[in-house]
Amino acid sequence: MGELTVTEFMTVDGVAQAPGGPEEDPTEDFAHGGWQAPLWDEEAGGLVFEQAKGMDALLLGRRTYDIFAGYWPTAPAEMDFTRLLNRVPKYVATRTLADPLDWAGSHVLDGTLAGAVAGLKERYGRVHVIGSLNLLQSLLAERLVDRLNLWMYPVVLGRGKRVFEGGAVPSELRLTTSRVFANGSLQLEYTLGGEPAVGDFTDPDAAP
Repeated sequence: MGELTVTEFMTVDGVAQAPGGPEEDPTEDFAHGGWQAPLWDEEAGGLVFEQAKGMDALLLGRRTYDIFAGYWPTAPAEMDFTRLLNRVPKYVATRTLADPLDWAGSHVLDGTLAGAVAGLKERYGRVHVIGSLNLLQSLLAERLVDRLNLWMYPVVLGRGKRVFEGGAVPSELRLTTSRVFANGSLQLEYTLGGEPAVGDFTDPDAAP
């Protein structure tokens, strides 16, 4: 059985809406689109690609798919991500698109999300999700995420769509790798477990 890895770029207060540009996702009058761009550097970009290049398939939500499909098919061929994303099979979780899709190698996910993701994991060893915040909420609620790769940037926005929205399913996270960059950003990779453990500091037997 394969693994599902989700990569998100987020602020310290958890906002992950429209990191790439003003028009990426302006819903709910979000005024900070493109907040990630001033904090991007080549070292971080290289690591993002290193983490992504092993993917066997890419799963996206409708909005992120539209953004990617509008750019990557005609992006400069010398870019590593251009070759990667145009090569791998791509799947879209949507009820408003129909096959065949214009971006070569793209398919609409069939059936229930849980069943479709299980099928992807049986077919591919490493399935990746990038962005796709609405899809992420469903994946987390169904406990379908195996690895969560968070890029945290030193900025607070106060509003916008978050990686963990209110009502997120309680889950234990286990840190597997971390890295700090000169601009203050962090890269944190977790595996997801089950319900978090609880304790009681008023119990003398539970004290560390």
